[in-house]
Amino acid sequence: MRVFTYVEGPSDSTALSALLAPLIDSKLQAGISIKFFPVTQGDHKTYLVTQVPIKVARMLADNPDLIVIIFPDLYPQNKGFPHQTYPELYQGIISRFNDELSRMGCADDSRIKSRFQVFCLKHDLEALLLAAEESLTARFGGGQLGVSWRKPVEDQDQNYPPKHVVEEIYRRHGQKYKETVDAPLVLRCVSYRQIAERCPQCFKPFVDFLENLQDI
Repeated sequence: MRVFTYVEGPSDSTALSALLAPLIDSKLQAGISIKFFPVTQGDHKTYLVTQVPIKVARMLADNPDLIVIIFPDLYPQNKGFPHQTYPELYQGIISRFNDELSRMGCADDSRIKSRFQVFCLKHDLEALLLAAEESLTARFGGGQLGVSWRKPVEDQDQNYPPKHVVEEIYRRHGQKYKETVDAPLVLRCVSYRQIAERCPQCFKPFVDFLENLQDI
């Protein structure tokens, strides 16, 4: 079995691969390959939520051993189509996927539909860094980070999303946050299960889905 997860950009791909490395390795031993693919075209979120579902419908029709996940950020809102919540984001993506299945004459093919999943990061990748507070603190030698945020972090205000919090932390320590470098460095040192428990609304369901995969 192959599992392809499409994410918004390289930082999501490298950070999630680092965080989930133990899970990815254990599933590979069981015959399940899990890979992350970043969007590289246009506005990444818009392309991910509007164009990738169309491509996924075609991919799943041609590859019966494939499961595909679309895993965007919830922030910023309303990119691609109107949405402010995960259910609205989910419905917009699923609608595009189902429309393509209908165009292909596969509207009633439950086998294809069962191999397509949609999750999201609430509100962005940096929520996972804030959930990894101990590792983030160690990144600066211990002590106080000097910035506060709402806990659990998925309850953080969308108008000041986790990425803005993380950027402020780095600024206060005289550094510039580089997401493709810093996110994997922080997340590779923590338990993905601990992060899932600290992000129960949106990230934990994604982790639970991957953990429960079984080869076919």
